[in-house]
Amino acid sequence: MSTNKPRDVQVYPIATDTRILRSRSWSRLRFEIEYALAKGTTANSYLIESEKTAIIDPPGETFTQIYLEALQQRFHLEELDYVILGHVNPNRAVTLKALLEIAPQITFVCSNPGAINLRAALENPDLQIIVMRGEETLDLGNGHNLQFIPTPNPRYADQLCTYDPQTEILYTDKLFGAHVCGDQVFDEGWEIYNEDRRYYFDCLMAPHARQVETALDKLADFPVRMYANGHGPLVRDGLIELTKAYREWSQQQTSSDLTVALIYASAYGNTATLAQAIARGITKAGVAVESINCEFTEPEEIRVAVEKSAGFVIGSPTLGGHAPTPVQTALGIVLSTATNNKLAGVFGSFGWSGEAVDLIEGKLKDAGYRFGFDTIRVKFKPDDATLQLCEEAGTDFAQALKKIRKVRSPSQPATSVEQAVGRIVGSLCVLTAKEGDRSSAMLASWVAQASFSPPGLTIAVAKDRAVETLTHTGNKFVLNILKEGNHLGLMKHFLKPFGPGEDRFADVSAQETESGSPILTDALAYLECSVQNRMESGDHWLVYATVESGKLLDNDGVTAVHHRKSATHY
Repeated sequence: MSTNKPRDVQVYPIATDTRILRSRSWSRLRFEIEYALAKGTTANSYLIESEKTAIIDPPGETFTQIYLEALQQRFHLEELDYVILGHVNPNRAVTLKALLEIAPQITFVCSNPGAINLRAALENPDLQIIVMRGEETLDLGNGHNLQFIPTPNPRYADQLCTYDPQTEILYTDKLFGAHVCGDQVFDEGWEIYNEDRRYYFDCLMAPHARQVETALDKLADFPVRMYANGHGPLVRDGLIELTKAYREWSQQQTSSDLTVALIYASAYGNTATLAQAIARGITKAGVAVESINCEFTEPEEIRVAVEKSAGFVIGSPTLGGHAPTPVQTALGIVLSTATNNKLAGVFGSFGWSGEAVDLIEGKLKDAGYRFGFDTIRVKFKPDDATLQLCEEAGTDFAQALKKIRKVRSPSQPATSVEQAVGRIVGSLCVLTAKEGDRSSAMLASWVAQASFSPPGLTIAVAKDRAVETLTHTGNKFVLNILKEGNHLGLMKHFLKPFGPGEDRFADVSAQETESGSPILTDALAYLECSVQNRMESGDHWLVYATVESGKLLDNDGVTAVHHRKSATHY
């Protein structure tokens, strides 16, 4: 897929009186963790033309001009009756203001929290708004009597799904999406999107698994033949399978016996982005997150979440030199509820100064809490490297909780089966990868040749490894095969704990391939590989990659191998 294509709008009829306008960006759109696979995205908007007309979910300001041009070529905006909003964010305000200038007669349709956000985003208290709480309908004529289902979560407290009984289309906003760009409007051959849909879920939905389960229960009552989502291909062919997968993935989170309460508020979206990256790091390590936007959460709900959690993380912007009042209230609840043997973490973003972060950190330190990662302070908008740091900090936090749990539980001797499995011997390798500002590495011994033509191999990557994010389909990495005799130094280096965002290659001799992945010059050989596929295998991903190039660096060397005593120990 070319990343040099210009942005465009693809228009396509999807049902009776109904068209989709897919605003397409072929390269990564912005710095947020859910876009990290860099496969581009589509911002999906919908036009229903009946006796009354409605637009659902106009895109953000990146697409304002090309979207309005595409719309005006096919529709007289002066005849537009309604604009239905699945959620409201400041990024969408530019498009909505431009729509209002052309069509001031518009009535907006959204949830009650959406109406509050909309008036603030457009700086206009006098907008024509119909608030949908779940019982009301909107009749566009000819059977398009739209129904509305509020499906709020901490990140999108105003999220609203729309159901059209005439076409049996469910407009799902953020649910069931994927950040991938292409020419396919529908998900024919839907298996090819599995990885992208799972990654999207893990980034955006896993921290809100309880609310996702509630939404699934609400949506199950509707006869649906298509999910018209906010991003990526429409869910038609894989609808049953994706719905089932969302249920399973959510239950994996809600059934976890280790939970972190992630409490935050966000003025401009930056702190929420940091929270999302930290949550991604925690959940990928097998610990559940209860995400709490304290601006929209009752104090009792915060108290219960903190009480049942094994640890908590608090994030705050700084406004006028202070933390917002909801954060201060939440901090008071934490201090009065959480015993100080719970692990703590603090993060925040700011424009000019970060007093709020310092205040929270100071109060928690004074109360005797231990911290699971160094406090994260980010000025203005986070970049890729910052998001990698946040994700790794979240993983460190989760691993620290698991270590505490393990210490408290008496260890069991390895069974004979585990001892037998441990006798499987593998070559010692170091997997290295780099993409943009993000780089990482890991020691690996679960490596096997998988194909002759093309030459390919499989490698098992633990879900909580920092490098896991760089081993998705389409990514490149280098497999450095270590040499018996000098492998101990490299093995020791890459086994040591690295701090979040720490450079793994600072103290080793390395050079880069054309794709940027580091080659360890002291290795026996290296293979530059391209990921073709991944399969979920318990607590690991089994990555299949084809070899694109490689070189034997020492003709006389012997491959280093690793002997284990048990299947449960590295």
